[in-house]
Amino acid sequence: MEIERKFLIAEEHLPKDLDQYPSHKIEQGYLCTNPVVRIRRENEEYYLTYKSKGLLVREEYNLPLNEQAYEHLKKKTDGILLSKTRYRIPEKDGLTIELDVFDAPYEGLLLAEVEFPSEEAANSYLPPAWFGTDVTFSTAYHNSTLSKGPAAGPA
Repeated sequence: MEIERKFLIAEEHLPKDLDQYPSHKIEQGYLCTNPVVRIRRENEEYYLTYKSKGLLVREEYNLPLNEQAYEHLKKKTDGILLSKTRYRIPEKDGLTIELDVFDAPYEGLLLAEVEFPSEEAANSYLPPAWFGTDVTFSTAYHNSTLSKGPAAGPA
C-alpha cells in the first residue's frame, strides 16, 4: 500500500544545499497507464511496477528486473521516457521527502512526495514552508500522465 502526498515546488524555494542529500537518477516508462504498469531504472537497479487506481492511497507492487528485460520492455513503452534526479531529504517524524527534479521535456518541474504509514498521518501532515501547492488529488502530476508528453501534462 502506498499512501503519499505530492506537492509542487517553486525553484526559488528549493533547499540551497541539495547536493548534501543522497540522490539517484531515475528513468521510467509506461507500458500501460490504466492500470499503471511501469518500468524503472534507478541507477543500476531495474523494476517493473503495478499501481492500482487512487490518489492519496494506492496499491503498489514492485518486481525486480534485470537490465536485459528492462531494455526489452523499454522499446514497448507508450509515450516518452521520463528522466529525473530524486533527492531524499529527511523530514520530521521520521518521514522522508522525495524531491524529483525533472529533465527535458519537463525541466523546471519540481515535485516533492512524502509517504506515510497511515491515511491519518497523511491527512494531518503539515508540510514545510518551502513546499508549494498540494497536487495530491491532481492526476495531471502523476508520472503516468506526464509520460504522455507535455501536451497531456500540467498546464
